[in-house]
Amino acid sequence: MSFLNDLFIGLNATEQEELQERLDLVEHKIKFMDKMPVACLDVNNNPSYFLSEEIAQAGGMIESDILSAVFIIYYQPGKTLTDLMREVPTVLDADWQAVQNNRIILLNDDVNRMKTAENAVSLVEDIAEMLHPGSFIFGHEGDKWIRFGA
Repeated sequence: MSFLNDLFIGLNATEQEELQERLDLVEHKIKFMDKMPVACLDVNNNPSYFLSEEIAQAGGMIESDILSAVFIIYYQPGKTLTDLMREVPTVLDADWQAVQNNRIILLNDDVNRMKTAENAVSLVEDIAEMLHPGSFIFGHEGDKWIRFGA
């Protein structure tokens, strides 16, 4: 929980406990799953490491080689899902494993960009659902993120 420690400061004990339980649920389930190689890109296909800690907490690992990435998450601050839907198709490469397997995800976490403990935990849950769709259902798909079929 290292990157979340500062966000938990100032929360009352009940809030901290509830958020910790949500994180523990994700952590417990992913213990028994393989880490998913994830490339996080902006709309110019530049690697982004902005979400590295959240991806790791959710059962993924940052993959710098896009050809080896099982999932590709497109995220760029300031870009809405509509912006991403318009721009991403032009930068996809049919040779990428993630494209061939329809594992492209568009993420707009700017809806609640204020960095709070609640928003950070929610993002970890969302990424867990992206990477392990059969194991997690938190209900934010379509609101903050979508699976994008190429």
